[in-house]
Amino acid sequence: MPFDSKIAELRFGCGLSPVVSGPTDTNQMIAAATGPDTAATRFPIETFDTFTRRVSHVVEQVKLRKKNRGSPEAMAAKKSIRVTNKEARIAQAQWLGQHINRWVWTDSPLRERLTLFWADHFTATGKAGVIRRAASPYVEEAIRPRILGRFEDLLLASVLHPLMIHYLDQDRSVGENSVQAAKGGRLKGLNENLAREVLELHTLGVSAAYDQVDVRELAELFTGLSHSREMELKFRKQFAEPGSETVMGTAYGGTKNPHIRDVETVLRDLARHPATARHIASKLAVHFISDTPDPDLVAALENRFLETDGDLAAVTQALLDHPAAWSPAPANVKPAFNFVASALRALALPPDALGALDERKMRRLFVQPMVQMGHVWEKPNGPDGLPEEDAAWIIPQGIAARLQWAVTMPQQLMAVPPDPRAFVTTALGPFTTPATEFAAKAAESRWDGVGLVLASPAFQRT
Repeated sequence: MPFDSKIAELRFGCGLSPVVSGPTDTNQMIAAATGPDTAATRFPIETFDTFTRRVSHVVEQVKLRKKNRGSPEAMAAKKSIRVTNKEARIAQAQWLGQHINRWVWTDSPLRERLTLFWADHFTATGKAGVIRRAASPYVEEAIRPRILGRFEDLLLASVLHPLMIHYLDQDRSVGENSVQAAKGGRLKGLNENLAREVLELHTLGVSAAYDQVDVRELAELFTGLSHSREMELKFRKQFAEPGSETVMGTAYGGTKNPHIRDVETVLRDLARHPATARHIASKLAVHFISDTPDPDLVAALENRFLETDGDLAAVTQALLDHPAAWSPAPANVKPAFNFVASALRALALPPDALGALDERKMRRLFVQPMVQMGHVWEKPNGPDGLPEEDAAWIIPQGIAARLQWAVTMPQQLMAVPPDPRAFVTTALGPFTTPATEFAAKAAESRWDGVGLVLASPAFQRT
């Protein structure tokens, strides 16, 4: 199938826009995604390095509170912690608005799609206190700059990130024969969470030929990985299991002084493993094309991954260059965020419309409706992230929530609706249908017509 600019925007981008032009070819799509990140500059989200200042402040205030129990200083510290948590919660809602604005106004939609894909692949979030708000800064620092680099660099940046270590309780893992274990104390046992997810989700895939021994050996190699209270990466040698560990037939470590280099080495080897190539190829094809992708497409992506040692720009180019990518038949259902953000891109929502919303309105207009659609923003059910299968999104409650949002929310963000008769083509392009065109023309009001277009089955798929 030949390249089609409209399909490119719908399937590999953020949806059609009446004001932002679509790409001219696949090379231009890759070039835009590897060029200057103008969307991030225009709609900034703080990096994790900046976010840790909030964490450090809370750590300091906790120390003051403990040191001065019952005193005015302790009460002031308690209040300061509460204020910092509130500020982070408000910032998290604002960052959701920035994510949406990037989707609405980006001239490199592929960058936004890939960022969301890889952020979900390497799902991580905080569990309590101010760190609960750290998911967007984590993505901004670890994921977004590496979406078209080498997979192994993306893997290391994500797996060794303090938020990932915190999320999967790696900081609570202690080698059974380590110096720390001999001392006793609160932390005593091996934690396999990170090792299991690295093998099952991040690299080889659940169907690969590894076993529980590989999981345990990798978990032992990971002992020592931790973070400070200020959420900085640390390698604690006294927690590390001594001796060598064998993962997928290769021995690692074994020196007298355990080192994080051993962890980096095993991650790079896993990143280049043939099973990882198959896993990543399949996941990309399913996410962007279909729940049941063409086997030839998956094979092409797998081969390109292996040929280039996991060059994600080359793998993405192979995805865009394959004929199966340009089938005119819509396939995948949009997840909740994609649906909401692409709707506002079709409406060309002014950037300041979201900037004017306070936290309460952001939650009412976006967070709560997305929950009803099946996506709890930055609160994943587990490290496997959002479901890929269409059936998870096309359920009665989710469809009802999409319809409700489509016919009520846009008019709360914009004063003047577009003409629904023209908006059908603006929003759907080649996927418009006679039924949707009729509904738009017959609607009692312009906003009703717009809502019916956004709620139509055609708008739900790419």
